[in-house]
Amino acid sequence: MPRDTAILEAYVPTILLLFIAGAMATWVIDRLLAMTGLYRVVWHPSLFRASLLVCVCSVIGLVVYR
Repeated sequence: MPRDTAILEAYVPTILLLFIAGAMATWVIDRLLAMTGLYRVVWHPSLFRASLLVCVCSVIGLVVYR
């Protein structure tokens, strides 16, 4: 995969696009977890959301750049 992607004649790092995709996926997962009531047993929901974002973006990056 190329390191830069041209969007409207401007080069954007591909990792930024992967981060945006990861943020959208994290938002969907977060909504599903909130509907199931998982956040009642999580000690710190904000920290859990941040670590979920890091994990999802890392997995997407590893899949794409492998």
